[in-house]
Amino acid sequence: MARTTAPVPNGKLNIQLNGNNFKNANCKKNGYHNKAQKNSTAHSAGPPSSRQRFQRPESFENPPMYVAVMTYLGFGIVTLFGYFRDFLRAVGLEKCHIAREREEQKDFVPLYQDFENFYTRNLYMRVRDNWNRPICSLPGPVFDVMERVSPDYNWTFSLTGKTIDDVINMGSYNYLGFAENDGDFLKTVADRTQQYGLGVCSTRQEMGNLAIHEELEQLVASFLGVESSMIFGMGFATNSMNIPALVGKGCLILSDELNHTSLILGARLSGATIWVFKHNNMQSLERLLREAVCSGQPRTHRPWRKVLIMVEGIYSMEGSVVRLPDIVALKKKYKAYLYLDEAHSIGAVGPTGRGVTELFGLDPSDIDVMMGTFTKSFGAAGGYIAGKKELVDHLRSHSHSAVYASAMSPPVTEQILRAMKCIMGLDGTTVGQARVHQLAENTRYFRSRLQEMGFIIYGNDDSPVVPILLYMPGKVVAFSRAMLKRKIGVVVVGFPATPITEARARFCLSAAHTKAMLDQV
Repeated sequence: MARTTAPVPNGKLNIQLNGNNFKNANCKKNGYHNKAQKNSTAHSAGPPSSRQRFQRPESFENPPMYVAVMTYLGFGIVTLFGYFRDFLRAVGLEKCHIAREREEQKDFVPLYQDFENFYTRNLYMRVRDNWNRPICSLPGPVFDVMERVSPDYNWTFSLTGKTIDDVINMGSYNYLGFAENDGDFLKTVADRTQQYGLGVCSTRQEMGNLAIHEELEQLVASFLGVESSMIFGMGFATNSMNIPALVGKGCLILSDELNHTSLILGARLSGATIWVFKHNNMQSLERLLREAVCSGQPRTHRPWRKVLIMVEGIYSMEGSVVRLPDIVALKKKYKAYLYLDEAHSIGAVGPTGRGVTELFGLDPSDIDVMMGTFTKSFGAAGGYIAGKKELVDHLRSHSHSAVYASAMSPPVTEQILRAMKCIMGLDGTTVGQARVHQLAENTRYFRSRLQEMGFIIYGNDDSPVVPILLYMPGKVVAFSRAMLKRKIGVVVVGFPATPITEARARFCLSAAHTKAMLDQV
């Protein structure tokens, strides 16, 4: 069952799949679950082949017409009440809590338009208690939430001094359960903190290049099966600050319409022309590729300097998996470059946790630029760019994040090292592979149970991101509050983060969840 993995050219790494034996020490509250808690998921069948995954359609069921009508009607009603409340504030019958220009500044050009805050003050404020909840424990399979109350309809909050204990965590990206507090597991992290301290206080190019940074970069390249890699202290900046170093004026970026904000920001900062194709729609992408090759740049019709396709491995709001084999075929056909963001997929999918490249059984050299983050499956922070040595050497001298940003914190670096070694089996155990397999089982079990219950869910069966469609704005906030009362923490998302008719709750599965937890949810 050996499989080459990871994107970006040259150098294949065959890694033998470890056995399923799972030896797990007892751990403290909120850490990875004990062996005694681990239950088999009888509903989950064996994982399908890569060809079956590729051919299987993803679930994007449309709601009945009356649901869409009621959703628009709900937004219309709250908007009307918003205008009514603005009228009451204008005549002095209701206190206005929002920041406003001072009287002596009335003749100045306003810093912001009043209408720009209409949504915030009249819609978001009424339901703000569903977000930014203060957590006072480790974000493991369960966590503790600090109880808070608001005397003025969510304009201000005050803590009661009480906590809501043992809330099942269905919102964190702790896919493999490495956000843990077991002293045995974290001993090396403590040792590195004693050796190097907490901060580097310098950039990699100056006085902040530590031996463990270079060790991690070599391990990432080995894990992905590529020539070289480079690490960064912030996942968001890994995209936004490196894309401008790869493309610029005269280049064309073809971006999936559901790409993450970090990709969008990086594309805009680059100065390249941006064309957007429909989500996972190969006809839309090929049409743009054909136009780019045939017509060239606008007005001059000169050939584009570069054509870069930007996609994600798993889309964090939809739970869908990129159609990577199709995109690789188009990329080769039209001689374009491919930038793959594996923030949510690295560690979370694939037989040995090496992402969507391994999930589809593709050669790593088929992807030109591999990006990923350490903030999810590895329980740490930061990100990486991996690929050919020429690519990484170029970024070391041209990336703003590499030249100006502070180097990664030593204990964070060690946390990534220990998690990645655990996944690869370099720590002498099969714990890492057992977690990868447990996450896959939990994902298939949870999705199958929701489908049996009749919920409309989005995404691929292999995706640990599971959105449940709620649609109506009133139902979104009621769902979140009702779940918290039942000691289940979920993330709810609505407009403008999603289309106005597709508000949803998003569940994130973890290998640390037991079957009993999932059944309770």
